[in-house]
Amino acid sequence: MKNTNEESLQAWEANADYWDSKMGDNSNYFHCHLVRPNTEKFLDIKYGDFVLDIACGNGNFSQRLAKNGAIVVAFDYSTKLIEHAKKRRSDVLDKVVFCVCDATDYNQLLKLKREAPFNKAVSNMAIMDISDIEPLFKAVYDMLSDDGIFVFSTHHPCFTHPEGKYLTPCLHKGEALRGQPLLQNYYHRSLQEILNLAFNRGFVLDKFFEVADDDAEMPILMTVRLIKLQK
Repeated sequence: MKNTNEESLQAWEANADYWDSKMGDNSNYFHCHLVRPNTEKFLDIKYGDFVLDIACGNGNFSQRLAKNGAIVVAFDYSTKLIEHAKKRRSDVLDKVVFCVCDATDYNQLLKLKREAPFNKAVSNMAIMDISDIEPLFKAVYDMLSDDGIFVFSTHHPCFTHPEGKYLTPCLHKGEALRGQPLLQNYYHRSLQEILNLAFNRGFVLDKFFEVADDDAEMPILMTVRLIKLQK
């Protein structure tokens, strides 16, 4: 799966304009009603929080963070999406720095560091879009302060996966927004693989929530909160 990173980027660049037009200034129903509620509850943003926003897209959530009092460094792999973010979020550029960065490249990620460590990090529905998440988990851990938190939402791998594949990591193609120009890469990993990457890095699982949509008994995504405990 690691060898498909460039292919994934090409799809996001091709889809960037379409995604920006559909997500607009305020995002869509899925993010507003299924992703955000638990993410914002788990993050519990306070005035002065220093937040890393991972795979920020066109900056919808970065703007919300800033308007709730946070200082934000936000990044995405897609240059076009970052260009859209800077245009759409011009009113918060004094509080949000938008950067182009590859989430699979540990050294690139460390260049996002500032003098003070981040005390919070967030990733909204992006873990399943990243070909190799180990460098990301390592970098987030290293850039967080002691007792810092990392909140991420992603497809629930127990219920959203290619037919017949759960324990085996695999790549499959999908359409996140109906009508997008190109199918994007989805990277399926089991729940144990995702969480063990976090535990092996040193994170502790603090909160966990499963979110259903049309079928109340079938969660389609999960929201996870990890804590970097003081050593």
